[in-house]
Amino acid sequence: MADTAYLVAAVRTAGGKRDGSLSKWHPADLGAKVLDELVARTGINPADVDDVIFGCVDQVGAQSGNIARNSILSSSLPESVPGTSVDRQCGSSQQAIHFAVQAVMSGTQDVVIAGGTVSAPLARHPVHRIKRAVSADGQEAITHYRVVQRYAAHTHIRVNLKTGRTHQIRV
Repeated sequence: MADTAYLVAAVRTAGGKRDGSLSKWHPADLGAKVLDELVARTGINPADVDDVIFGCVDQVGAQSGNIARNSILSSSLPESVPGTSVDRQCGSSQQAIHFAVQAVMSGTQDVVIAGGTVSAPLARHPVHRIKRAVSADGQEAITHYRVVQRYAAHTHIRVNLKTGRTHQIRV
């Protein structure tokens, strides 16, 4: 078991904007460029990479289907390198890094690439699809569609339209 995990290098793409020069790039291709540059900067043998973990909030549209694995397949890393994607909302990339550190410190893996990705213009974000429902007491509730699908009979998130405060209600 390792006492310490080391951050060896950091690479990122330029920040983009809606309809900017990066907007036509597929997120997996951007991720592949980052992976390839990381391998080039560190000089590591690509076959020595034990795992790739990407945080990604918007795992829909162009970023669906495990963006970490798709980035590996678009990169120079061998097909044998596994990849997984994590969604912890705003903490997705940080969670990916924590998982990588835990894998190294536990001794189960030696070399893990971790980071995050988001390409908002290509995601076609379903979070914007909000369902409106009326609770038993007649107050309007605004609920994220995934919560509605899974917990429709149990929970809604009520938003007080005057104050903006939210809380869960049982229905």
